[in-house]
Amino acid sequence: MKRVLFFLMVLLPGMMVVQAQSGQDKSQMEREREEIRQQIQDIQDAYDQVKGQKKQMLSQLTLLQRKIGLQDRYIDNISKELRYINDDIYLSTLEIIRLQHQLDTLKAQYAKSVVYAYKNRSTYDYLNFIFSAASFNDALKRIEYLKSYRIFREQQVNNIIQTTQLIELRKKQQLGRKEEKNQALKNQAKEMQVLEDQKREKDQVMSRLKGQEKDLQRQLAEKRKRDMQLKNAIAAIVRREIEEARKKKAAADALEKKNALAGKPAGSTENAAGGNPTSSVANPATRSTTSSRSYSYLDLSASDVALNSSFEKNRGKLPWPVDKGVVSIPFGRSHVGDGPLIMDNPGITISTPSAGTTVKSVFDGEVAGVYNLGDAMAITIRHGKYFTTYSNLASVSVSKGQAVKTGEPIGRAARAEEGDGGQVDFILMEETHNVNPEPWLHR
Repeated sequence: MKRVLFFLMVLLPGMMVVQAQSGQDKSQMEREREEIRQQIQDIQDAYDQVKGQKKQMLSQLTLLQRKIGLQDRYIDNISKELRYINDDIYLSTLEIIRLQHQLDTLKAQYAKSVVYAYKNRSTYDYLNFIFSAASFNDALKRIEYLKSYRIFREQQVNNIIQTTQLIELRKKQQLGRKEEKNQALKNQAKEMQVLEDQKREKDQVMSRLKGQEKDLQRQLAEKRKRDMQLKNAIAAIVRREIEEARKKKAAADALEKKNALAGKPAGSTENAAGGNPTSSVANPATRSTTSSRSYSYLDLSASDVALNSSFEKNRGKLPWPVDKGVVSIPFGRSHVGDGPLIMDNPGITISTPSAGTTVKSVFDGEVAGVYNLGDAMAITIRHGKYFTTYSNLASVSVSKGQAVKTGEPIGRAARAEEGDGGQVDFILMEETHNVNPEPWLHR
């Protein structure tokens, strides 16, 4: 018994901290679950637009796969909540045991004091205890002692009552947590059934698509062709921007060398009008060091260094290019269903509720290119050494060389290949390297 009490005394001081932390985690899990639920609903809305199409298309499969992935996350979130509830019930049980031992101790101590008081209940004994004092001050101290003893007994009673009430409260809380657990188990079973239904629906779509594999291959080939055209267009823009930056750097170096020979301060240049010298090239020590590449012509000017640093600090905080939309095709290589077909997306494909949705710049920058790609348009914006591209636009509202701000409208989304919704292809690049945009965007 002593070992059990020692274990409880060592363990339970941290229990309140753990319980407080579990409360915070529960709120976080609820927020995460609500976000996942909203994403599932958005994907379902987008899927409903293409579900009734006579011709099964690529986006149906990708939307189903995204929805199944989110449903898995939703179930994992419920499982995590169940683990926290079980931990809380376990800790609550330990606390009830501790409080029960504490109550037993209080009752035993109170019983001893009652027995002592009963044995010394005579008024004569109290008076004899006071008048047997050696001095008046000693008598006063004995009176105060008797008062303190009476107060101590009252406190014992109060402690017993409070501990009993606390035990009852913990038991009620434990019952509440058990009810939450039962509800969570029901929700988990329900969501697992939803997941099974989604998987069956995916199998049905795959079954119908088996006879259309050639059509899917054609769709993938067309997408690869469009992606290659877009990639070549962006690469040409990036090369041009790098070349212009290189020329500016070479001109600045030449002027700096000329100034050094003339005895002028290093790093100073003169403007075209012959005005005051100003620094136009950033100090190498101030250049961005987050890139894996050690040298970049797009990370040399003071303005680019500041812009690159600001862009990188906003990772995970960039606004979406559209107010409402879902990622129908993710970044990178992914399997189409369970078959051998693979697609490689250079960015993310965002499905919008309707065509004509306003498309916005995700960060401050300068329009580096506006160009046609078949029957749609595209815009590439330079943010220092970072480039964002917005493709499949029905119209544009900016022009090359124009400065844009975060959230500024730049065009409107074109119609998707199927359904009544719109579609935007969003690409993020660090110079010539494609980057997954999703971790950079704030959901």
